[in-house]
Amino acid sequence: MKKLINNLMYMALFAMALNFTSCQEEFEEVNGGTQETIEANSSTALLIEKTSSKDGSYDNIIDGASCFALKFPYTVEVNGIEVIIDSKEDLQTVEDIFDEVDVDEDILEILFPITITYADFSELVIENKEQLRGLAAECVEGGDDDDIECIDFVYPITLFTFNTDNQQTGEVSVESDEQLRRFFDGLEEGDLVSIQFPLTLKKFDGTEIVVNSNAELAQALEMAKDECDEDDDDDFNDDDFDEERFDFCLTQCPWQVREVQRDGTNHTDQYLEYLMVFTEDGEVTVKDREGNVLNGTWSSSFTDRGPLLTLEFDTLVDFNLEWLVYEIGDHTIKLYAEGGNKIIMKQLCEDDRPGPDTLREILKECEWIIKKVKNQGEEIDRLLGFEFKFLPEGMVTLSDGETTSEGTWEIGLNDDEIPSLLITMGDEPGVSFDWPLRDLDNHRLKFYVEEVGYELILQRVCDDNANDGDVVEIRTALMEGAWNVAQYKEGDVDKTDEFTGLDFYFNEMHRVQVDENDNPIIEGLWRVIRNHDNHLKFYLNFANDAKFGEITDDWYIESVTADRIELVHEDENSTETLVFEKQ
Repeated sequence: MKKLINNLMYMALFAMALNFTSCQEEFEEVNGGTQETIEANSSTALLIEKTSSKDGSYDNIIDGASCFALKFPYTVEVNGIEVIIDSKEDLQTVEDIFDEVDVDEDILEILFPITITYADFSELVIENKEQLRGLAAECVEGGDDDDIECIDFVYPITLFTFNTDNQQTGEVSVESDEQLRRFFDGLEEGDLVSIQFPLTLKKFDGTEIVVNSNAELAQALEMAKDECDEDDDDDFNDDDFDEERFDFCLTQCPWQVREVQRDGTNHTDQYLEYLMVFTEDGEVTVKDREGNVLNGTWSSSFTDRGPLLTLEFDTLVDFNLEWLVYEIGDHTIKLYAEGGNKIIMKQLCEDDRPGPDTLREILKECEWIIKKVKNQGEEIDRLLGFEFKFLPEGMVTLSDGETTSEGTWEIGLNDDEIPSLLITMGDEPGVSFDWPLRDLDNHRLKFYVEEVGYELILQRVCDDNANDGDVVEIRTALMEGAWNVAQYKEGDVDKTDEFTGLDFYFNEMHRVQVDENDNPIIEGLWRVIRNHDNHLKFYLNFANDAKFGEITDDWYIESVTADRIELVHEDENSTETLVFEKQ
């Protein structure tokens, strides 16, 4: 019924344009110029239809078909996790779940019924998986869908209709691809349409062009058909490119190492932020954090599984392997090989490197929680979880929820032309330093000077995560009464008895008080936040206390109920487990 109503609406729109006759004057000029018309069955009309068609390729990770798209909202189960898809952005959540384990057998189930939308914006209700698979099989992988995606119309657009005697019969303004596509679908053979020029088009790279005639319009649409990769195949990881394009992408800019696993062992700390530069002659240089340069070679080949990248070094043996390029896109490349081997690198082009103004604005947007501070190689645990607020006029505060220190901050370029954060805080010398920026995204900042052992990692938290339902729910549960340590293990060593008989009280000011026999014995800091990797974290900080310092850490929340919360912390030496239960 809804489809019928939509079709009737656009038929009415078209009919209004055709039946508008006014005084039936002969029309040879519109807005003072000679009027050019487009025949309904012409090649230009077909190009307009294809450009205004519904793109069906953006959700190929769900339906595996470019001929249609699933209509929002709908629900899927991804490796057992239920996800509501309400926008194109939600599709990234599905890919993120797939990417958590690169070698598993990913399982995606769609909860039926669903509605699909075709290129002409007509809709069809699908009742089951078999019906969807049958329709998807009719699509030809590689781009046989009815659209041109590399260029778009900028709306609104004014159209005029004419009869065979060149008399204007109507005028209509269209506001979207759907209206434009349905309008042209409603034309019959012999109908004539003209477009009010100038007309603006936006290309895939964001640039705009202006056309002033039918000929210029047809030429622009025709040339745009093959100007970009429409990604119309079934591979959502965007590795549908030839060897020449892959090599160009690899050699275009340097690549920064973000994660390394070899034979099941995590070596990220050893290789983090090494910089790799690939050259067209098959050479690759790697610069470590001390500035030492290591040389090697690279080569690529293509298989049915995708691109293969072979790396060979004399010294970097953990990189020596034939790697499958599991994913490349969004300035990131992911390499994989069987046996627990993985490398993730981030592309660093000059235009992508943030300047002082970018860093300054990001710092002022939200609060920033200290994840790690090192001063001359020594980690300062007593500052874990403290909150920075970078205020206008160069003022900065640092708080543990009870006491607040004040100081100044400014942003500039250091001698190496790297944006740096200068903090001066007399009450807290542990953070007073000129911190050069090493890594920046919207949720985490990392500063360090390797040669002198200074490091600062900040986690972004906006409005204290007040809009995150999971964070609020966990905080609320923790603030309702006393909690006891049900288990504390450091590796295989059970240390639960050290905390037996102690009551932990968590308050809304991020302070935690520990009582023994109803007598307070120590206070500390606690926080529940969602980190840059979208994981829930539990910060506990009892400063340098000999006993409670053992549980001072930024813990991952492994599981949580109304009366039990299980925390885990892993480092290169051991795995710690801390479990609280409500009294």
